[in-house]
Amino acid sequence: MKIVHPLIKYVRPGFLSTTNCAGCGNGIIAQSILRAVDELEMDIDDFVFVSGIGCAAWIPSPFFNADVLHTTHGRPIAFATGVKLSNPKLRVMVVSGDGDLVAIGGNHFIHAARRNIDLTVICANNGIYGMTGGQVGPTTPSGLKTATTPYGNLERPFDLPNLAKAAGAVYVARWTTYHARQLTKSIKRAVQKKGFSFIEVISQCPVQFGRRTGAGNAVTMMQNYKKNSVSIKKVDKLKENELKGKIIVGEFIDREEPELCEEIAKMRERIG
Repeated sequence: MKIVHPLIKYVRPGFLSTTNCAGCGNGIIAQSILRAVDELEMDIDDFVFVSGIGCAAWIPSPFFNADVLHTTHGRPIAFATGVKLSNPKLRVMVVSGDGDLVAIGGNHFIHAARRNIDLTVICANNGIYGMTGGQVGPTTPSGLKTATTPYGNLERPFDLPNLAKAAGAVYVARWTTYHARQLTKSIKRAVQKKGFSFIEVISQCPVQFGRRTGAGNAVTMMQNYKKNSVSIKKVDKLKENELKGKIIVGEFIDREEPELCEEIAKMRERIG
């Protein structure tokens, strides 16, 4: 009996192999996205997936059998904004990495959240520039040695969920690749939410992050995700020193705010 993967129908014919390194978390993220679409019984042809440059950008492109835009470095949210404004009926999802979205792409990120345009943005955060040699990135923890910080990273990393929340996102969550089921549930909520939704996924990169920082192989990294994750619901009960080195996971915010495309449509009605 031939076993057929239940999500194979969403994979572009002829693209059964990926560019991912062994142990990379991108496969877990890809399956979580496709499983969310499948469980919601949505038509993938109603989606446009947009990515930039980096390891995580290959999650939807060309792997997903859907409309995909593989864009320039740091610009996926800008392209996605154009797609959504041109056809608000489409479900537009940005899938990319921390370097692409919040380093060179940081300006687009905060302003799309501020405008509250109806996009779902999923950030695969491996804490390093994995594709280009293991350089320090905007989410690299302080003190870690990378290809460009041989004496340790002196900069503070971004706290992406709180950055998105402060900028105006209406739905914000963080999970790790260990929390695959919770991630799928959050993606389902995000794609149904009207407005700018953001999900950070802490994802293992054993080839660069694991090797350079001593975090170990993929199994060790995921075991540490399990061990060091703390639910956001328990944060208020813990002291500051108890949260040191922990990964706060869960839903950070779920609120309602006017959405940009709908506000533009109302303005057009007013001016005739």
